[in-house]
Amino acid sequence: MTQQREKNASELDVQEIREASESVTLSDAAAKCLDDAVCLGSSRMAVNQYPPKDSERMAESMARISAVELESPADDAGFYPGCALVSVDGQPIRDIIDWRWLSGEECITVGYIDGEGDEGEVELWREPGQDWGFEFDGLVFDGVRQCRNACTFCFMYQLPRGMRPSLYLRDDDFRLSFLVGTFVTLTNMTPEDEQRIIEQRISPLRVSLQVSNANMRRKLLGKHAAHGLASLDRLLDAGIQFHAQIVLVPGENDGDILRESLEWSYARPGILNVGIVPLGYTRHQQRFTRSFNAAEDSQALLDLIQPFQQRAREERGQAWVFAADEFYRNAYRDNLLANIPPTEHYGDFELFEDGIGIIRSTIDDWQRAHNNGGIDRLVKAARNRGVQVRMIAGYAQREFLDALVTQENIADCFAPLYVKNDFFGGNVDVTGLLVGADIVSAIENCALQTDSTMKLGNMTQQLDSTTGLPEDSLQNGHSNSKRENSTQQPNDPQSTVNVQLSQPCRLFVVPRVIFNDDGLTLDDMTLDDLCAASGVHIRMVSCSPLQYFDELTGILNAAE
Repeated sequence: MTQQREKNASELDVQEIREASESVTLSDAAAKCLDDAVCLGSSRMAVNQYPPKDSERMAESMARISAVELESPADDAGFYPGCALVSVDGQPIRDIIDWRWLSGEECITVGYIDGEGDEGEVELWREPGQDWGFEFDGLVFDGVRQCRNACTFCFMYQLPRGMRPSLYLRDDDFRLSFLVGTFVTLTNMTPEDEQRIIEQRISPLRVSLQVSNANMRRKLLGKHAAHGLASLDRLLDAGIQFHAQIVLVPGENDGDILRESLEWSYARPGILNVGIVPLGYTRHQQRFTRSFNAAEDSQALLDLIQPFQQRAREERGQAWVFAADEFYRNAYRDNLLANIPPTEHYGDFELFEDGIGIIRSTIDDWQRAHNNGGIDRLVKAARNRGVQVRMIAGYAQREFLDALVTQENIADCFAPLYVKNDFFGGNVDVTGLLVGADIVSAIENCALQTDSTMKLGNMTQQLDSTTGLPEDSLQNGHSNSKRENSTQQPNDPQSTVNVQLSQPCRLFVVPRVIFNDDGLTLDDMTLDDLCAASGVHIRMVSCSPLQYFDELTGILNAAE
């Protein structure tokens, strides 16, 4: 039985993380990441103080069934959506990890509560390799565990008031770390948690290391900081592996203290890699006024980690310590494409969701879209119809996206529209943290430059129900008579690429990363809300050039 359950845990390590990474947009900052992690569950998901009493854990562990596969063991036993499982062979089911661990045999006894509140037990049988047929509502069943630290740099503390409650959730749950890639400090770990992680081989986990120096850890994280480091060492000694993250705070855990932290980490082979990300701060706080936006500050960080990278390549075959894309962008603003590390530097892109390797991945996907004709297809479709696509993007993309558009010479039919993040302010400039209000403002300002924009409401021509594009402007390759009298557009003041056109029809598009799983921006606007507020039609597309060029071509061609 032990061997079978170890196999199940291993399968979860590969399968569940892959599925979660496909269904969850792990974004460029903690607020978006936590919001999406919560959305994996349901409105019923509790948020628990931790650690709970054993009796509370048993009473609150309930795996609610959201779907049942037809002709499966679950279906044969009479289960249906709305029922809940509470145990397997007498053991509580705290999360999907427990379920996979406990349900590995071909015969199990499950405790349940049906849709009418009646409790019972039933024995289930299955054929070798057959799935039980349950789909559950969420990944954790006994509540998300909250953080008990007082990190000086915590992004949650910097949010403005009045946002949706899930955005203020400061989770510190090792199960979400394993399942969806959130980072944990381990400061709330109990001996039972550590024992479970070791027994079920819940590995690798992602740990918020921040710093190894004891005094600086207490200063940055609070009074529980030492407990987290001790727990990390015990788990490492037991063979559990970790991806580590360091949020770099100027004048605190950088410089010699960072060098000490990297030496400490490198001496522990179970720390598979270390990602270093710069402090992110908003205008809704008074503690921070700078991060590593200055070229010399970012260059100093890159110089500091270079010897560690060289040593790791020689001894371990990989760079091991990785700097977030912001450091390269800030250090090489005038020539970023030539200075971003090559693809092989990032290995399997294991720290991609921390903003490490996103620029390189975008450049590679852009090149693939060029090689497979995706860019040419869009250019042909757009120029034939007199359409210019304006892609909404955060300021963080300017240094590389402008360069790619200029190299391709396609600004007349595809150009970024950069949106300043006035909502959060500070140094927040990534696309994933843009809010609807700022997007609407940018579109309105852009639309004022010309009246040859796809407007809603008082538009005299019919809007195609499939594409949302004005039918006559696409079919005839030019706009209506009113638009033909419009003046030539000036260059976009926010972009370095020339987007000057003579009577274009503009199509605004937003990447999916701006929305959560419920289709909401961070300020609770839907795509329809954006359209209504801006008065123009907006389409949503993928984040990768390899996908969005073909998606845009399909939108334009569908108007024929």
